Amino acid sequence: MKTLKNHIILYDSECPMCSVYSRAFTTSGMLDSNGRAPYQEMPAIVCPVVDRQRAVNEIALVDTTTGEVSYGIHSLFKVISHSFPVFGPLFRWQPFVWLMTKLYAFISYNRKVIIPPPMPVNTSTPANTPSFSLRYRLLYLAFTLFVSGFILTRYARLLTGLITPGNAYREYFICAGQIAFQGLAVALLTRSRRSTISSLPWDYLGNMMTISLAGSLLLLPALAAHSILSPTLAALYFLFVAGCMLLEHIRRTKLLGLPWVLSASWVTYRMVLLLLILL
Repeated sequence: MKTLKNHIILYDSECPMCSVYSRAFTTSGMLDSNGRAPYQEMPAIVCPVVDRQRAVNEIALVDTTTGEVSYGIHSLFKVISHSFPVFGPLFRWQPFVWLMTKLYAFISYNRKVIIPPPMPVNTSTPANTPSFSLRYRLLYLAFTLFVSGFILTRYARLLTGLITPGNAYREYFICAGQIAFQGLAVALLTRSRRSTISSLPWDYLGNMMTISLAGSLLLLPALAAHSILSPTLAALYFLFVAGCMLLEHIRRTKLLGLPWVLSASWVTYRMVLLLLILL
C-alpha cells in the first residue's frame, strides 16, 4: 500500500463518522501518521489555502508542498486511488463521480442528524457548523420514511392475530404522519428561536427519523427468524425496540436543547396509533 505523503486531511472532530474514516486513512498507512487534523484546529500551514466554509461542508485534503486543495468526494478518491491505483479509472468515470458526489453531499449535509456530536448543539460555533441544505434534509426524510415503512410493513405480518391487519400503505402513512405531527409540535415549541436557529425543527425531524430508521433496522433479525417467532414474541421484541428508541429520542432531544415534551408527544402519537390499530 502506497502512502500519500505531504498531505493533510481536515475532518470534523464533532462528527464521529468523519473521525473514524480519517483515522482509518492514517492507521492503515494511506496517509502519514500526522496526515489528519480537525478543521476546528486547522494547522497554520494550511490556513491560507483552504476555503474554510467549504471545508466544513466537504472534507478537505491539502497538499502541503504545492498548496493544492481537494474537497469532498474528490479528497477521498485521491487518497484511495493513490493506495489502490486499480480504482483510478472508476474514479475518473464521470457518471460514477456524479453519483458519488450526490451521495457524499446527501451524507455530509445530514451527518449531524445521522450521528449527532456528543455535546449540546449550542456549544458549536457557527463557523464550525455545516451549512443547512433543505433539499438534502427533505431527501433524507423521504429516504428514512421509505425504508422504515418498508420494514415495518413486513414486520406487521409477524403480529397477525394481535393487531388489525392493515393495507400495504399503512406503515408509510404512520411514518409520514409522525413527521407531520412532530414537525408541527417542534415548530410551535421553537417559534421564539426560529429567527436565530431556523434549521432547528429540521434538525429535530432528521434526528427523529434516524431513530425510526435505526429502530426499523433492529427489527431485521426478528424478520430473519420469522419462521420460529410467535406473534407474542414478535410483539415483545417490538416493544423492546420501541423502548430503546424512546431512550435515544430523549437523549437526542436533550442534545438539541429542546424540551422533554417533544418526547412525550412522540410517545402520545404512537400510543394513539396503536389504540386505533387494536380497535
